[in-house]
Amino acid sequence: MTVLFGNYRIGFYLAVFALSATVLGLAANFANLFLPKLHRDFTIFSLIVPSLTIFLFLISVQWAQPRTEAVLLFIVGAMWLAMGAWSNDIIGTVQCDGLAGQRTATKTGDMPAQTYCYEMKVIQAFSWMLFALNTLALLILFRLVSLAQMFGRYAIWREPIRELGWFGEAPGFYNTSAGPMMAYSGGYQYAQPPASAGMHPGQTIVIQPGVNGQPATVTQVPMA
Repeated sequence: MTVLFGNYRIGFYLAVFALSATVLGLAANFANLFLPKLHRDFTIFSLIVPSLTIFLFLISVQWAQPRTEAVLLFIVGAMWLAMGAWSNDIIGTVQCDGLAGQRTATKTGDMPAQTYCYEMKVIQAFSWMLFALNTLALLILFRLVSLAQMFGRYAIWREPIRELGWFGEAPGFYNTSAGPMMAYSGGYQYAQPPASAGMHPGQTIVIQPGVNGQPATVTQVPMA
């Protein structure tokens, strides 16, 4: 996996885990307070969405292809969209500060309405945030796949996702070089090779994408 793509993907996964775990904790509190009779449908749904998100992302972080990652991001994003819309329908534009002193019924008595409002607001905000994150990640994934195909990786959808490169990194190339990578409009990419590559000083490599599904051509040329 290329350095930048790997780091950003792990960072994205950690953000999803943290936000989903927060929503799951609040939903578990609602389940303890309301189930089985009060707010049943929303409480169950608010338990399923973050639990399924964490489970699917734990599987995907170990094994994924761009095509499976795209399906995952779409499904999870749709679930969080529904969660955000539902929570917005329940709490709407209610001002929690105005609920001071009011009570909300629970299965064993009641609780401060202001506390319930604040927790619902958190679920609402995190649901919209997770929808936005998954949508953005899906758009970036499509763009990175498009760039990889420009480098001749026409089967990149079926390859391990670690083969994707970030913007400015060639797909499948672990960028440990001292010099920056420069892309040219003609489809060539130049890179200063690392010292461990066994190349003589003063040389560079030229990577030319293959044509019609052929593998890329790598040649060594003297540096100008």
